[in-house]
Amino acid sequence: MPSSAESPPDADWSTRHSVLAMARRTAALLNVLTADDPTPDAVIAVLRGHGEQGPLALTPEEVAGMRSAAGLLREVFAARGVDEGAAVLNRLLREHAGPLRLTAHGGGTPWHPHLDRDDDGPWDEWLLASSCLALTVLLWDHQRLPGRVCASPACGNVFIAHGSGPERRYCSRRCATRERVAAHRRAVRTPDPDP
Repeated sequence: MPSSAESPPDADWSTRHSVLAMARRTAALLNVLTADDPTPDAVIAVLRGHGEQGPLALTPEEVAGMRSAAGLLREVFAARGVDEGAAVLNRLLREHAGPLRLTAHGGGTPWHPHLDRDDDGPWDEWLLASSCLALTVLLWDHQRLPGRVCASPACGNVFIAHGSGPERRYCSRRCATRERVAAHRRAVRTPDPDP
């Protein structure tokens, strides 16, 4: 096995574009796209933060299309169980994805799978297809929902629930702590009915 100094130049690309990395990118995009009035620059910042390179430009109309796609994808994270999540993914794949194909983007990247219809297709189609692919593989691989909506009523962000241990309910420690403190305060304010 070659050392990192001897790794092929595509090794970093493969890490940045793994299934788990793509699912995390999906969650980050859904969170920015479902925020109030996301700007093209905010969406581009998320794409850059998740390894997208080269020239990126988005119009407000493209962001609006991506917002619609994010709303559809959010249904996967809001599913009540793995069967419902699989049904949502099957519907999205049937209605919004093209046939599975391999692309190297004209030799600019290593070969990788795509479900969108064209390398130069619209952003909303790319978001739906690439996200469905990553979320489908995670559901298949782990036989559970790939992610969740944060249980904090004050948050609403989605997150990828990947890893061992108990099932996560919150997108971050911050949300979990905030809810734990709020529950403690409610308990302190509510006197015990049995003295």
